[in-house]
Formats: sequence, C-alpha cells, structure tokens
Amino acid sequence: MMLVIYIAGPFRAPNAWAIEQNIRRAEELALAVWLSGMAALCPHTNTRFFQGAADDAVWLDGDLELLTRCDAVLLVPGWERSQGATAERARAIEKGSPVFEDLDRLQEWQVVRGLNQRRQARALFGQLEGGL
Repeated sequence: MMLVIYIAGPFRAPNAWAIEQNIRRAEELALAVWLSGMAALCPHTNTRFFQGAADDAVWLDGDLELLTRCDAVLLVPGWERSQGATAERARAIEKGSPVFEDLDRLQEWQVVRGLNQRRQARALFGQLEGGL
C-alpha cells in the first residue's frame, strides 16, 4: 500500500505573489514525495484560488481533517512562521503520526517502515506455515 504524506507549510501571505511562492515551495516537496514512491497530499494546491470565498477557518478545519487520514507529515521550510502549519504539526503529533522536517528523513523512514512490514509479513507467514 502506498504511503500518503501530508505537506504542511505556510500558505497565507500579505499578497498574491507571496501566496504563490508559498504554494510553489509546497508543490516542490509534493513532487519530490511522489517521485520517492509515496502519494503527496498538498492542501496548498487544493485551495489555491479560494481566497475570500469562505472564512480561513473552513480551509484550516478541512486541512486538519485531511491530515488525520495521512501516514506522515512533511514540513515545508519556514513552517514555524505559519499558524496553520503549526496547528497541523501539533495535530499530527497528537495523532501519533511521524513528522519530518526534511525529505531525507522521510525517505529513511519509508525504507525502514517497508523493511519492518516485510519482516512482520514473513513472521506471520512462518506462523501460518507452522500451523498447517
């Protein structure tokens, strides 16, 4: 099963150009996640053109719900300047989800997690064979 990684980082900014720069930084990480064999959920692109259509709380609450359905969180550099990303990080920690500040650590976790799953499957298979 493919891991789903939530991309958390700043979205809001003082103007449209700065918002777009925040979105592009998140997109770069999302693409790297996809190229690493995991699925990326990048909420920045989900609401890219929705500014002013509803209160920010609508998007933030929705993003927190999406996060609960992901396997891990990858933080965009500068995440600590964002109230939304800070809340997303806190929710992930509360949920017990791994949180990573760089792609290398996420990729290491991906490898170790895969090895552990294969070990567990072999152990289960061995138990099943022994019981036959």
